[in-house]
Amino acid sequence: MQIKKSEAKEPSFEITHLEPAERTGLIVVITGTGKGKTSSALGMIVRACGHGMKSSMVQFMKGDIYAGEWDGLKKLACDVELILTGKGFCGIQGNPYPFSEHRENAQRAVGLAKEKIQSGKFDIVILDEINNALNLKLVDLDQVLELIESKPPRLHLILTGRDAHPKVTALAHTVSEVKEIKHAYQEGIEPQPGIDY
Repeated sequence: MQIKKSEAKEPSFEITHLEPAERTGLIVVITGTGKGKTSSALGMIVRACGHGMKSSMVQFMKGDIYAGEWDGLKKLACDVELILTGKGFCGIQGNPYPFSEHRENAQRAVGLAKEKIQSGKFDIVILDEINNALNLKLVDLDQVLELIESKPPRLHLILTGRDAHPKVTALAHTVSEVKEIKHAYQEGIEPQPGIDY
């Protein structure tokens, strides 16, 4: 059942809009072996949209297989940009591109990320799958640390992907680990649109 806005009932209580005494830009790391790291970051984009905030997501490794968020974000009336820089997951799922091409794309993504972080145009910048890119040596630790350290005081910076480096998590204000308990692929079920991509 679809509820249209005109049919939605107003709450019977007053909703309070809280404002922190001081706005602080957070460093958030979402890591772990479980499903939902990018989805969590996308949820923060939706939440930020409700507050009229502007977001940018740089996807370091995705880009060779269609993902629903690409068109989903366009359908929201949010101030958000999504930048695809990758050629898929390096070395897995039959990805045909050589390491050198993955590294070259990831290096371009570092430059784009730096530009977005320092532009002053965004409230949130998400570096999607940068933890994977670092673990696979597509980007270097000093590059990731430099991106974090260049963050303006009020900008929220979110880094996703499994295998977050301990030096990255040490700098973060919030670290969440998404743990896999079980996954449909273990039962031979193919990835499903809207859930897995």
